[in-house]
Amino acid sequence: MKLISFKTDKIDKLGVLKGEKITEIKSSMDEVIKSPDIDNIEILGSHNLEDVNINVPILPSKIVCVGLNYTDHANELGMELPEEPIIFIKPSTAVVGHQDNIIYPKSSVQVDYEVELGIVISNEAHLVKREDAQEYIAGYTVINDVTARDMQKKDIQWTRAKSFDTFAPIGPCIETELDPMNQNISLRLNSELKQNSNTKNMIFDVCELVEFITNIMTLKTGDIISTGTPPGVGPMNVGDVVKAEVEGIGVLENLLKK
Repeated sequence: MKLISFKTDKIDKLGVLKGEKITEIKSSMDEVIKSPDIDNIEILGSHNLEDVNINVPILPSKIVCVGLNYTDHANELGMELPEEPIIFIKPSTAVVGHQDNIIYPKSSVQVDYEVELGIVISNEAHLVKREDAQEYIAGYTVINDVTARDMQKKDIQWTRAKSFDTFAPIGPCIETELDPMNQNISLRLNSELKQNSNTKNMIFDVCELVEFITNIMTLKTGDIISTGTPPGVGPMNVGDVVKAEVEGIGVLENLLKK
């Protein structure tokens, strides 16, 4: 099911999206992803998708991102496949939602898009084994790992390049039923296809990533693992509309502004 956070009459709400209809439920996103059985949750009504404002599906305490995790991206860059995941963190303050603006920093001269599949963590996860990883995955979402590429090249660490406010668009929903290792993943910039691959090309699959990361740090309910981007990353300009898509989840759309 697709869990969606939305707003009507200035009130934040939660629902299940099916087609263009939202069934509003009496619960919070944290409660549902911890225990996704909604059969006993009170239904409060229904809404047309076009009549609501979509919120960020969840506010993670941190986003743990994976670099160079697609074989076709490594081939594009002429780089050897990593022996273990390369990780970095985006802060919660970078998070924005579907149809929110990405702000171009005055200090950067190149801001790039990177479409990624996001893993949403259900329950606190520490020292999780690969074979148990699914027990800690609530579902999946779409992420645009926006990057100030000029700063990434300049700095030894990636923190500055990855952490500007609005540099982590997430949405439009959380899909709880998805085969994460066989979904088309793509990005369009002003309707032009720029990235196009499949999650089966990941070097490290979602369960390997959960094991690796939770053996380094504890993941909290709602935290997100951003699983890396396929080939075709490139720059955006002010006024561009970027649409990141993962098959089975939906399209995350944002506008780049000053």
